[in-house]
Amino acid sequence: MSEPVLPPGDRAIDAELQALFGPIGDEPVPARLIAAVDRPSRRRLMWRTAAGLAVFLVGGGLGWLAHGQYQASRPDDGMHLATLARGAALAHRVFAVEVRHPVEVPASDEGHLVSWLSRRLGVPVRPPPLGDLGYHLVGGRLLPGQHGPAAQFMYETATGDRLTLYATAATGTTETAFRFLQDGETAVFYWLDRDVAYALIGATDRARLLPVAQKVYERLER
Repeated sequence: MSEPVLPPGDRAIDAELQALFGPIGDEPVPARLIAAVDRPSRRRLMWRTAAGLAVFLVGGGLGWLAHGQYQASRPDDGMHLATLARGAALAHRVFAVEVRHPVEVPASDEGHLVSWLSRRLGVPVRPPPLGDLGYHLVGGRLLPGQHGPAAQFMYETATGDRLTLYATAATGTTETAFRFLQDGETAVFYWLDRDVAYALIGATDRARLLPVAQKVYERLER
């Protein structure tokens, strides 16, 4: 049978290996190695047993480490709401700068807006009045959320400053703390109110957004 023809690159590597180790391959196998192969000693058996046990323990250890890493990497309630808050901040930055189409349904049709978004989210949602704080409802829109549809209500001042209130059905979380997130120039207060998760977003800082967030929280509780 003829030997296979190697590609030029493989032939070069083969030639280098032959030059390095070819002489060793022509040497006779030492008698002590032959004896070790023919008559496995007790020490070799012990080493084999120890090696097998080590492989088992290492494999099991890696399995538990992977299990622990998976458990630790699963998002808990706080992380879930923080992810929601970042998504709400992104939606705010996208639509708060819109001039002609900031909302899908204007505030002049608020009744339809509220019923439509509540039906799509599967939970009752409504924009609380904020006129006494200088913010008037512009309208709202439907958004894709992390775990389903979400609602965005937009407010605006007489000088054109805008806030958005993001709402979505709460799924798999019991975190109720009132939390804050600064995402670049965007400030976000977010919380859970019964079966709805909310986030209030504005291009401002914590101190200015806090009193508005407290009012929104109080009025949604009524």
